[in-house]
Amino acid sequence: ADIREAASQEEVLAAAAGARGFDLILLDLHLPGATGLSCLHALKRVAPETPIVIVSAVGDPKVMQDAVMAGASAFIPKSASSQVLINALKVILAGGTYVPTGIVAALRNAENSSPHNDLTLRQRRVLELLATGLSNKHIARELQISEITVKAHVSAIFRKLGVTNRMQAGLEARRLLGNY
Repeated sequence: ADIREAASQEEVLAAAAGARGFDLILLDLHLPGATGLSCLHALKRVAPETPIVIVSAVGDPKVMQDAVMAGASAFIPKSASSQVLINALKVILAGGTYVPTGIVAALRNAENSSPHNDLTLRQRRVLELLATGLSNKHIARELQISEITVKAHVSAIFRKLGVTNRMQAGLEARRLLGNY
């Protein structure tokens, strides 16, 4: 493994901009030079395809939700066990998402309209499977449809829910469809 460390927002951005193909970025919200989610926003511009995992002592569900909605692939509390961290990272590296219970509960309590009424039954099922962290390939196998059809459903789901990535769609699924 090629692991690089950075001690400030400036160092993180320089490393991300200068490197090719990081598989994953682990980010602490309280790096020197960072304010709120500034480092996350900047990293999403510099390395838009790289999964960014927030690992933080902050336990506020609102902060977790904001980080995920800003493009973090996961938010893992520092209080999580090493096994939870390992499992979450495996899921993320396999193309899935990790959502701590705090975000799910916060989203369930949020007062929003319900765009899931616009989803077809098949789109709802794809969304449910997407929210569990399955890849398009695994969703296709589960539903016995082609991967191209899954991609079309995922695109339609993103558009209907007003989201831009799988993590956001997974959060919306948990909020809209409940715990499954």
